Amino acid sequence: MKKITIIGGGTGTFVVLSGLKKDSFLDLGVVVAMTDSGGSTGKLRDQLGVLPPGDLRQCLVALSDAPLLWRKLFLYRFDKGDFQGHNFGNLFLATLEKISSNYDQVINTVSYVLQTKGEVIPVTYQKLHLVAEYENGKKITGEGLIDENVLETSKIKKVYLKPSGLANRKAIKRIINSDYVVIGPGDLYTSIIPVFLVDGIKQAFAKSKAKIIFIMNLMTKAGQTSKYTALDHINDLEKYLGKKIDIVLMNNGLISKRIINIYKKHNEEVVIDDLKDFNYQVIRKDIIDNKPVEKNKVDIVYRSILRHDSNKLAKILKKIFYA
Repeated sequence: MKKITIIGGGTGTFVVLSGLKKDSFLDLGVVVAMTDSGGSTGKLRDQLGVLPPGDLRQCLVALSDAPLLWRKLFLYRFDKGDFQGHNFGNLFLATLEKISSNYDQVINTVSYVLQTKGEVIPVTYQKLHLVAEYENGKKITGEGLIDENVLETSKIKKVYLKPSGLANRKAIKRIINSDYVVIGPGDLYTSIIPVFLVDGIKQAFAKSKAKIIFIMNLMTKAGQTSKYTALDHINDLEKYLGKKIDIVLMNNGLISKRIINIYKKHNEEVVIDDLKDFNYQVIRKDIIDNKPVEKNKVDIVYRSILRHDSNKLAKILKKIFYA
């Protein structure tokens, strides 16, 4: 059985896991970033002092084999009242944390309820915040605020955690023993790189013999990767990973002009393919779901409307795993 570990959190990771979980011959696991501080998650962190539940909840639902009603319940977002904007799954995880002896118990309980087909591992159990320093000297603390800094034109100089934190031993073990590690897709600086900033993760990758696959983002992210080409993404990622990427999945499918125009309004554009095949294996395929995602009217966070296609990704990834 192939041991596959996904790195990240958020919608991109949800898409990857949703496709791969259908294969019972894969030992699936996901190491989840724990610096989210926006939307419902941010409010729960501030008001209750809990660990960020949002990305964990998405990964747990993605791997769920429970009836559809349970999955819909954990994705439900309240549209009025005192809970307006909050997600039920986030509230469930936050409540469990308050009554559980440790966070492993929280994960185990939700995994039992949702009948998850794989391991969901927080990269750390410590309460950390992401800090971004820009080339113009500006410094922003908090993943949510960095994510909202969409008008920023200065490039991110570096990101780090405040305070620094130690990695979950389960995450370290998982990475070291994996056959393949899949990174992305997701916001480079707020969903992916924060995993590598936790003490012990970079060292785990240095020890691991796993092949590393990066699923390239479809669009740039305003305030984080504005004007970035595919090569820019790779260079920044490898700097924090401390290791070379082995395989890159790059979209060559046609994105509709209507979707491109919507992104232009947010100063975001298609990621240009300037990758050289001799640096790593580049697999160019149509991997997009060209149907725009409808925004939930009560969701207070701006989210991308273009997604990778989970079935297309799963087909390509499994071909790599079983080669």
